[in-house]
Amino acid sequence: MEGEESVKDKPVIKALVMDVDGTLTDGGLYIGADGEVMKRFHVKDGYAIHDLLPKMGIIPIIITGRTSKIVAQRCSELGITRLVQGSSNKIEDLKKILEEENIDIRQTAYMGDDLNDYDCMVQAGLKGCPKDAADEIKEIADYVTVRDGGNGAVREFVEWIRKSGE
Repeated sequence: MEGEESVKDKPVIKALVMDVDGTLTDGGLYIGADGEVMKRFHVKDGYAIHDLLPKMGIIPIIITGRTSKIVAQRCSELGITRLVQGSSNKIEDLKKILEEENIDIRQTAYMGDDLNDYDCMVQAGLKGCPKDAADEIKEIADYVTVRDGGNGAVREFVEWIRKSGE
């Protein structure tokens, strides 16, 4: 249900894994003659990642199927050092990062919006998605935001994790 909790025995979360297009952005791709020109990110999502997650002891991780200089730049601005672009197998990329960080997959919160996020989400300790996510993703989510992707949905999920841990 949108904006409602349904978590039993919530695990201690050590990492927040996020998709980009449709989660951190509205999913729109602006492509010019020379390739991708821009993506729209929401400042409230950025604040949650840059300022709230460190205070919560949670590391941000981005795994995305696309490759973009724009995403690399945004990650740099937000202090995200764990970034995988061009992922063709998100679950394998996630497991590799978690092994390096010594984090169990059940200690992750994962926020995605489409079927390429499914395998990661079903194994994560907490699952969140924007309200405009694919139906199959909404069905497995512990939390469906009241906001669409790219419009503060990540901030809303981070706030939900923070408040449910108090």
